[in-house]
Amino acid sequence: MSQFEHINIAPHEVPLQDELKDLLEKSAEMHHHLCPRQVLGVRVGLLGMQLLGFKQPIRQKRLLVIVETDGCFVSGVQAATGCSVNRRTLRINDIGRIGVTFVDVKTEEAVRIAPQNDVRQKVSDRMENAESRRARYMAMLQNYQLMPMDDLLKVERIQLSQPVRDIVSRPFLRVDCSVCGEEVINERERMIDDKPVCQQCAGQGYYSVKPA
Repeated sequence: MSQFEHINIAPHEVPLQDELKDLLEKSAEMHHHLCPRQVLGVRVGLLGMQLLGFKQPIRQKRLLVIVETDGCFVSGVQAATGCSVNRRTLRINDIGRIGVTFVDVKTEEAVRIAPQNDVRQKVSDRMENAESRRARYMAMLQNYQLMPMDDLLKVERIQLSQPVRDIVSRPFLRVDCSVCGEEVINERERMIDDKPVCQQCAGQGYYSVKPA
């Protein structure tokens, strides 16, 4: 369990930087409190858009965001970028890392941003006078806002391992699984013996059915 488990902070309890204030309040509203990973998510989101030349609000589905974990970090990224799962502009590929890839779907230019490997130590060095758990938590919230971008985040220019079209697919496409008969949308089926099969029936599912 995290040493900061069950510490809930409202935005008005933390000094917020002017350029981050609205976005952090928006993130906190979605997540019902403010935490350090939301601050990271907002700053990652802002940098990713800047590097690809995007500004809010993004009205077209030109930016694709792939987040490598779930939870509060995603709220910050979503608040900063305006991308979301329901608009099919944000995808979660949960590999347990606090990283985000930003993709220009038109050019397929992509950058990946994550915290610097030593960011926790850098923050700890700034928290020497924070005695209580709550004080340390508040110090993290403050320092993640204030740290220079180069000290906080690392950037990699990357190439996706598959085309954007295959990642996003096309909406409204549907086939019936030749094994279970359930509908499969967005080209997520597998072809076995020239027949469409859902990933569950193809042995790539995330559950098994209990015997009756």
